[in-house]
Amino acid sequence: MKSTLIGWSFIGIAAIMIGLFYFYPMIKALLLSLQTGTGTNLSFVGLANYGRLFKDPVFIETVKNTVIYLIVQVPVMIVLAMVISVLLNNKKLKLKGLFRTAIFLPCVTSLVAYSVIFKYLFADDGMINLLLLKVHLISGPIPWLTDPFWAKMAIIAAITWRWTGYNMIFFLSALQNIDESIYEAARMDGASAIQQFWKITVPLLKPIILFTTITSTIGTLQLFDEVMNITKGGPGNATMTISQYIYNISFKYTPDFGYAATVSYAIVILIVFFSIIQFRAAGEKNA
Repeated sequence: MKSTLIGWSFIGIAAIMIGLFYFYPMIKALLLSLQTGTGTNLSFVGLANYGRLFKDPVFIETVKNTVIYLIVQVPVMIVLAMVISVLLNNKKLKLKGLFRTAIFLPCVTSLVAYSVIFKYLFADDGMINLLLLKVHLISGPIPWLTDPFWAKMAIIAAITWRWTGYNMIFFLSALQNIDESIYEAARMDGASAIQQFWKITVPLLKPIILFTTITSTIGTLQLFDEVMNITKGGPGNATMTISQYIYNISFKYTPDFGYAATVSYAIVILIVFFSIIQFRAAGEKNA
């Protein structure tokens, strides 16, 4: 009995804090999504807000934008992180610590600071255009921040730069736990480096690939800082994400906290949907 009480004393405070700061706000947000208005001036509308989602052209466009970021950026970032981790796991490579630190460093930088830097880099007279003009790859400045397509590419480049190193750490730690004798046996059987990568490394990294893909998907569906600071959702609404739309509904447009809560639950539904797809694709039986 005494040991049970001691155990509960350790987890009790944490359980209370989780309930207070996680589950209580989730329940309140769900109840709020059934209302409309702001502050104390709220009125119950039931499921009307959820029906409004399908008729809201701005919401539909933000979903399209967010999904484009997801299906383009996440695979590129995961592949880059995996390839870089394999290269940096090479025992013959010198200055490995320096390279690992350099690649990981972007993910500890300030979101706002690096977003502002990327905004200047991709400006019409920014360093990216100047470099491309210098090497004669383009004949005129690319409208990175004013063209819908190029603006999306600038956002994708920014978040790939920041988060690739973060995912690299997970792959690197997993690679260091793979028994070297497996690779030695493969080399004795005549397997090339590419064959070893596809036949040994990738299958053994499957749990980490699934984990990083899901966490990256969640992060991309919640994307806000980069878009807000680089393009402000423009041109028009061409780069606006769901999270930025929630912010606009709450604080920029005529405030409607009930509808903003409804849009936030749309993110939850999308996260669950894409997570199930990824579990199924990975062959997880319990998904």
